[in-house]
Amino acid sequence: MVGGFAAIVNFLSRIVLNQFVAFRWAVVYAYLIGMLTAYGLSRIYVFEKTGRHPALELFWFSVVNIFAIIQVWVISVGLAEFGFPLIRFQFYPEATAHLIGLSVPVVTSYFGHKYLSFKKVMNKGSN
Repeated sequence: MVGGFAAIVNFLSRIVLNQFVAFRWAVVYAYLIGMLTAYGLSRIYVFEKTGRHPALELFWFSVVNIFAIIQVWVISVGLAEFGFPLIRFQFYPEATAHLIGLSVPVVTSYFGHKYLSFKKVMNKGSN
């Protein structure tokens, strides 16, 4: 649910931002807004406390999201500016491209966050 909510924040903020900047930049800025939303909510509701400093969690969260934003941007912009015009797809092409782009890194990001961002610190002597 947290990921879905962050994706909605991302998608809706892209629509608003698109009124002020080009689609390709709106996708990036919206992703950053969605990423911060996801970090805060994931830290509270999804993953157990790690025992690590929040700055370290945010660092790894950002690393995982660098790979995710590349996927989202390439797919969203690639479809909206190249793929859809090529096949003459005209049903809300930017919105459709962005939704498809957002769906791609869902699984990879979850595991990246589980094993990097919110990896629990093991206590000495515990297995």
